[in-house]
Amino acid sequence: MPLFQKHSLVRTIYLYLFALVGLTLVIIGTVRLLDLGLKIFIFKEADKPESFRSGPPYPTFGVLEPAPVRKEKALGEVKITEKKEISVEEKDALGRWLVEYQSWQESQKNIDYLRASREREASNSLAFIIIGLPLYLYHWFVITRERKKET
Repeated sequence: MPLFQKHSLVRTIYLYLFALVGLTLVIIGTVRLLDLGLKIFIFKEADKPESFRSGPPYPTFGVLEPAPVRKEKALGEVKITEKKEISVEEKDALGRWLVEYQSWQESQKNIDYLRASREREASNSLAFIIIGLPLYLYHWFVITRERKKET
């Protein structure tokens, strides 16, 4: 007896299981899209905790001024302070870093992190629906076609 014979129990379980999986994906995607729509149009304050992402991820400190590095070593009761000046190579490296940091700041001004998050969520939800709907419809169609033949 073949495993996927027309009236096999395994085949019936398979069809119902994959119809259920497809329906679940469609429901999850639809719920996520509805949630996103409600956040955008009705509950506009729901995204406020994430709106901190609309700026740089860390505070800016303005112009970087290199300062001498100081180390203190305790030797008994006497404290010795070492003063180390920054070398020319280190100053050049800091200057290059400052230029890169400023260009990074300029590029971050044009990014709307909240919108990017919403678009990412919408694309994920649509992917659930695009995969789940055909999966559900195909398997449910096979189930209903076989039930009609049985009666």
